[in-house]
Amino acid sequence: MSAELRLQGLSRKLVNDGLLDEAKAIEAIKGAHSEKITFTQYLVNNKILSAKKIAMEASVEFGLPVFDLDALDMEIIPKDLVDDKLIEKHHALPLYKRGNRLYVGISDPTNLAAIDDIKFQTGTNTEAVLVEVDKLSSIIEKLLDEDDGMDDMLDDGLEDLEFTDTDEAPRDEDTGSSIDDTPVVKFINKMLLDAIKKGASDLHFEPYEKRYRVRFRIDGVLREVASPPIGLSMKMAARLKVMSKMDTAERRVPQDGRIKLKISKNKAIDFRVNTCPTLFGEKVVMRILDPSSASLGIDMLGYEPDQKEHYMNALANPYGMILVTGPTGSGKTVSLYTGLNILNTEDTNISTAEDPVEINLEGINQVNVNEKTGMTFEAALRAFLRQDPDIIMVGEIRDLATAEIAIKAAQTGHMVMSTLHTNDAPLTLARLVNMGVPPFNIAAAVNLIIAQRLGRRLCEKCKTVHDIPEAVLREEGFTEEQISAKPTLYKAVGCDACDNGYKGRVGIYQVMPISEAIGRIIMENGTALDVADQAQKDGVNNLRQSAIIKVVSGVTSLEEINRVTQD
Repeated sequence: MSAELRLQGLSRKLVNDGLLDEAKAIEAIKGAHSEKITFTQYLVNNKILSAKKIAMEASVEFGLPVFDLDALDMEIIPKDLVDDKLIEKHHALPLYKRGNRLYVGISDPTNLAAIDDIKFQTGTNTEAVLVEVDKLSSIIEKLLDEDDGMDDMLDDGLEDLEFTDTDEAPRDEDTGSSIDDTPVVKFINKMLLDAIKKGASDLHFEPYEKRYRVRFRIDGVLREVASPPIGLSMKMAARLKVMSKMDTAERRVPQDGRIKLKISKNKAIDFRVNTCPTLFGEKVVMRILDPSSASLGIDMLGYEPDQKEHYMNALANPYGMILVTGPTGSGKTVSLYTGLNILNTEDTNISTAEDPVEINLEGINQVNVNEKTGMTFEAALRAFLRQDPDIIMVGEIRDLATAEIAIKAAQTGHMVMSTLHTNDAPLTLARLVNMGVPPFNIAAAVNLIIAQRLGRRLCEKCKTVHDIPEAVLREEGFTEEQISAKPTLYKAVGCDACDNGYKGRVGIYQVMPISEAIGRIIMENGTALDVADQAQKDGVNNLRQSAIIKVVSGVTSLEEINRVTQD
């Protein structure tokens, strides 16, 4: 077969438009056939062309409309209409159904067999819509993972869930106690699966004098979901400790553990587990660690355009320090890993030290800090610096020794990223000074500080207009410019698709580059208030101002930002 005959349809269009070399196009066709993927998948996977460019070219060549999958509501996908095997085989996704017409997203318009097979199976009038191949792959993977046995596990065989770990899977008989009680096992497994399905960030198992309750934190707010008999308190704690590889005989001191729950052949969820002795038994808190959160992309986190630009500029620096601050559960790790994901290339050596590692990312050397064995943040940092690093991420700067090594690394040609627990960006500088770090070292090393909170997003299906008097808006911190623009503000209502009017969360940020003026204030031992005043002059929004922007843009409500930020 000649080269000319091989180039047909989309491949020929890309070559004719000068977007693809003919030899490379032929190589891509062969590679796609060899890897059993589509031509468009091969081009994007190997970074030959962007998914967006391919979709636009295909639209012109085949006369098909292009649909942006970012605008797709996952809940309207008629996923039960088309067999999972058919979706996987053809890399095609039913997007939505209107009457007897089914719109199917495809990235390769030459894949006519996909449309024919779906049309035959569903009995609908099937129409093709072009979508970007990378977004299509992501949604199909997510959809198949959700469906792959999750519903069955909720109904049957809850005592047979597969838990995996680096060590041997937990066995009830190891404890020498009767915690293999099937009702307890089934109840705990159901709680774990319910928490995953509802998008909870953590679970709380809490014993009291006369009752026992289980709460989920969903979108940052705790909700009671169950109240099992108080007599099961010890069995529940013991079962959770067995699953987490803890010492079941020790009930006097806090313990830490970890669980890996395999929910499908392609996906496993990690739980970070902590026990704490209370008056009436051990309270157990489980944090759900979802590795997919690191691949959301910076555009999904909620940065305003100028804030995103500051972050990207700081990431582009070959050396210096980026600090992220905020309370536990405010998304600091996701912000850091989103940046690491951007920097994670073949020619970059990245090492992280965390307590514990929350997100596993291929291409990054990750170390679990363990104080008992002597693997402290300080020890990990010293080891990293002997291994020719380009980028170092420290889970948290807790003491002067760690701070000094991190700052020294940032001053000697390394990019250092870390977190601190402070209320806002200016206070972070004061915290470093209080630790004992010399001000001139702070000014020389720190490039950017990000303070953040997480607020709940209003449900797009049920949010309703909220009329608020101008006087109240002024008291809440809205500017005269914002008030005069007469923005449409919304409030939460609540419907079947959300949780009390909210669904999902969005980041609220204060992104403060260390300007020359702020650097001088630090060198002159200025206070956090002096830094905050200068940051305002530099055009840096504080957390409250950033939160108000989210209200004005209709992303969240005034009530919600009052919950997570102060005026």
